[in-house]
Amino acid sequence: MTVLVTGSSGHLGEALMRTLRADRRDAIGLDVLPSPFTDVVGSIADRGLVKRAMNGVRAVLHTATLHKPHVGTHGRDAFVETNVLGTLILLEEAARVGVESFVMTSTTSAFGDALRPPPGEPAAWIDEEVAPVPKNIYGVTKTAAEDLCRLFWRNERLPCIVLRTSRFFPEPDDDPQARAAFTSDNLKANEFLYRRVAIEDVVDAHLVAAERAPAIGFGLYVISATTPFQREDAARLRDDAASVARERVPGWQDEYARRGWRMAASIDRVYDNALARRELGWRPKWDVEAVVARLRETGDIRGPLAKAIGEKGYHAEPFEGRPYPA
Repeated sequence: MTVLVTGSSGHLGEALMRTLRADRRDAIGLDVLPSPFTDVVGSIADRGLVKRAMNGVRAVLHTATLHKPHVGTHGRDAFVETNVLGTLILLEEAARVGVESFVMTSTTSAFGDALRPPPGEPAAWIDEEVAPVPKNIYGVTKTAAEDLCRLFWRNERLPCIVLRTSRFFPEPDDDPQARAAFTSDNLKANEFLYRRVAIEDVVDAHLVAAERAPAIGFGLYVISATTPFQREDAARLRDDAASVARERVPGWQDEYARRGWRMAASIDRVYDNALARRELGWRPKWDVEAVVARLRETGDIRGPLAKAIGEKGYHAEPFEGRPYPA
């Protein structure tokens, strides 16, 4: 079965292409940027190019997108062209050739302001029942693309799975206060408690979703590392996250102390992946305990796939004293 991977020069796209090629599966990479993992160079908003690339394809893994860090450098029309029009063209051409499964990579950023409870309120418990409140053009275009996937299942019977992935990028955090408070690896290790996922598990989620899409029809799932927290922890997580982590997660304190790391003092949201595990049969391997164990063994929170891909960044040009323009 031939798989089309859009965004194949990006972090997730490359991870998928590496995995598919290692498994000797037929895969075509499509991206606006050339790379060793891109076979077709061009935009997903170019219908002629997409039409040619779709020949013989039975599954689409659609990771191509403009991201949140592009909000400060790209106009809203560029977001609409790539994230909405590009997705629409892919869906139309996939339906035309009878693709068996279409998997779209969305983002937990689509939840927007629903992720930030007011001061004094418990941490937000984020699952598929939470209604998105997009706060920028990125979130608006990603939720629009999700709706297009739902529409194509409803009207064209194209099996579509939407995966709202949490953070898996290795680049520096976009929050200057977070960058100032923690080293990069300390911050990312903390995030495995509530808002991060390993690239290996994101790849597995996409491949499982492609297999399950014909049976499910349409589904939308939060893809994040399995949290050790429970809903009843939400209030305490805002006030004293470290004490909750000590109760729920054994074994991190010594490794953190040895490295001079700190646990987050407050956590404002928790992503719950229970529906994806239940309906997709997805089995993420890298929760915070596994990540700390890998850190203890190898000195690195990253696995081999993440190391092979490395950092890609989001812009060709540097910005004074910060990784992103806004």
